[in-house]
Formats: sequence, structure tokens, C-alpha cells
Amino acid sequence: MGREIRVEDVEKYYRNGRQVTKAVDRVSFTVEPGEFMGVMGASGSGKTTLLNLLATVDRVTAGHIYYQDTDITELTEDELSEFRKKNLGFIFQDYNLLDTLTLEENIELAMSLQEKKKAVIRDECERMIGLLGLEAVRHAFPYQVSGGQRQRCACARAMVNHPRLLLADEPTGALDSRAAQILLSTFTKMNREMGATIFMVTHDAFSASYCSRILFLQDGKIFHELVKGKRTRREFLQEILDVLSLTGGELSDDC
Repeated sequence: MGREIRVEDVEKYYRNGRQVTKAVDRVSFTVEPGEFMGVMGASGSGKTTLLNLLATVDRVTAGHIYYQDTDITELTEDELSEFRKKNLGFIFQDYNLLDTLTLEENIELAMSLQEKKKAVIRDECERMIGLLGLEAVRHAFPYQVSGGQRQRCACARAMVNHPRLLLADEPTGALDSRAAQILLSTFTKMNREMGATIFMVTHDAFSASYCSRILFLQDGKIFHELVKGKRTRREFLQEILDVLSLTGGELSDDC
């Protein structure tokens, strides 16, 4: 299987009056199929901008992003919308669930929008509910369950259409430590058992330690990369903390 994603010399500029800000500066990297990649960086480092470019919700100023043979930087808005629907899954800090639907109905809705047959929707929903341990709350509404359960439902909704890439933007930001740990274990399970390719932006070293590879951004550029390899998660966490100490201490949320 070829490389899933290639990012080649990508730049992103924002203009505010006469002032021009370079949010992403000649960034290049690849994401392999089935990889769990993390991106870290201080506020303003460009990590959220980079995620938005991969998510097709923002366009590059220069450079190219390839999903296998598709150069998404060349697609029209209509083509991007179709590409996004068929290939990408999203998990956000604030869940983005519909409060008027049960957890089960939220998961089913993602498939209904792709006009899948009822039997397929039922079977796939059942499988995701079982995988992510949502059986006891499947008929509850989002406001009736915990933040961790809402986020696992968001995971199920994002994965139910088998996206090529799952994009997660600070997914543990609104969770307590126990719920965050369960969610990250869920990511690991989706990555290993379902072959999900995951691209996660985080400022949290503990969350990043679940990844197989981490890119560190500073001033819009990649300044370091860590590969977990055969290290334990505890050993990998210590390495991450060592790299973060070079950036000036604790990281904050990206703007």
C-alpha cells in the first residue's frame, strides 16, 4: 500500500491589513496508512492551521497535499466537499453531537447522510456501539451522559463510515483525566483493531504519548520528530517532555 498522505512544501499565510503572518512555513511530511500521528506545538506554532489544511477546511497558500494520488489543493469547493464527506472523520473538543438525537441516532445519522441502506446502517452502528462500549447509554441523549461517553460517541460517529483519515483537534481538552485516558485507549483500539489512520493535534504530553509518531512545530516549521518504536508509553512520555522543555516549558492551546 502506498503512502496515505504526502504534505509537500506547504505554506499558509494570513493577511490582516498590511500585516502578513506565516502560520505554516515550508512543511513537508508523510503519514503512512494505519499510523497514529500527533502534532504538538505552543500557541501560534501552526498546529491547528496544519490540521485545518489536512481537513480541507482551509486552503494552502503554496505547496501540495496528496491523499494517495489525489492532490486536494487542486480540487474545487464542490469536489472538496465530496472528498471530505467520503474520506475524512472529525473529532472535536466540544463533541459536536446533536442534542435532539440519542447517541445511537447520532451515529446512524453519519451513515444516513451517505444514503446507506438501513440494514447496513443498523449493522455498522451495532458494531461501533459494541467496540466503544456504549451499549448501556445507546438510547440516552448527549446531555444525559458523561463527557467521556459523549466523546466516545463522537469517535463512533467519526469512524462508522471507515474514513481514510481521522482528524482529532484537542480531543481530550474538555475531559477529566480518567475520561481522557479511556478516550485515548479508544483511539489506540481504533488504530490497532480497525486500522484507523489518526492525525491528532494536542498540547498535552500525556495524550501525545499514545501516538506512534509526533511532529513538533515551532513558528510554523517542524523542528523535531519523535518515533515511539518499541519504547513503553512511560519512556515515550519522558522523551516528549524532554523535547517540550526545549520550547520553553508547558504548552498552551493553539489559537
